[in-house]
Amino acid sequence: MDREHVTKVRLFSRQVTQRIGVLQESYLSRGRPLGEARLLFEIGVDGREVRDLRSALNLDSAYLSRLLRSLEAQGLVTVEQQAGDGRVRRATLTAKGRIEFDSYDRLSDELAQSLLSPLTPAQRSRLIAAMDEVRNLLAVAPIEIAVVPPQEPDARWCLDRYFEELAQRFESGFDRALGKSPSDAEMTPPAGFFLVARSDGAPVGCAALVRLSAETMEIKRMWTAPLARGRGVARRMLGELERLAREAGCRKILLDTNRSLTEAQTLYRRQGFVETARYNDNPYADFWFEKDLAG
Repeated sequence: MDREHVTKVRLFSRQVTQRIGVLQESYLSRGRPLGEARLLFEIGVDGREVRDLRSALNLDSAYLSRLLRSLEAQGLVTVEQQAGDGRVRRATLTAKGRIEFDSYDRLSDELAQSLLSPLTPAQRSRLIAAMDEVRNLLAVAPIEIAVVPPQEPDARWCLDRYFEELAQRFESGFDRALGKSPSDAEMTPPAGFFLVARSDGAPVGCAALVRLSAETMEIKRMWTAPLARGRGVARRMLGELERLAREAGCRKILLDTNRSLTEAQTLYRRQGFVETARYNDNPYADFWFEKDLAG
């Protein structure tokens, strides 16, 4: 590693943290440090699952719990278990917490304006472009993809988020019973495979591969967490599924998708899938794709 590069990164970090007030004990003069302020903002007006917060902020579970307890003690947040699944906890802002959220939102705008106001229009454009570039490069974190049992907690969590998103995005909603989900056995080697993608140990995506015939397999349950989109997670999972399919003696892979999932259709076409005739009776499918692995 070039020593000059390391020195410049450290200089950049010192200048940014000083300029935006990270070193202050009371961030934005609201009486609490940056960690608590950031967590309050990430919970947001709609609330958020604790697991999502840990993944989004890349925080140790114990430290996140301490931050949440502190916000609870201040009367800003409540943390409750989800009905039907005691393993899932959700953090929600109280009325007092919403007031603090609005205050941080306003003060953050003022801080951003203070950074931009001394600059000329051309300088502002250069700064924003540089910020976008830095943010995109720093988002390139290692993604680990592994075959796991479909009943593993991370696999179940991904599937639950996947089904929730389909229910929101499909024009007619989504009913799991009608969707004809493959069984756990069908997604377990040697019959099939279930992948979980993780970033810093937290699940950020999933995909499954099930066998239709001796030489044909089908891709199911392809999903990437919103916070990880744009980082090539789905593309890498597709590549891994193709590798597994080839090793399993497969010559063709199929998949279907709904018309509302336009980004998925774009991805499949870019990865060499071509549209084909309907091959199943999935009531939610509008497009069917195939890829010849023999070629």
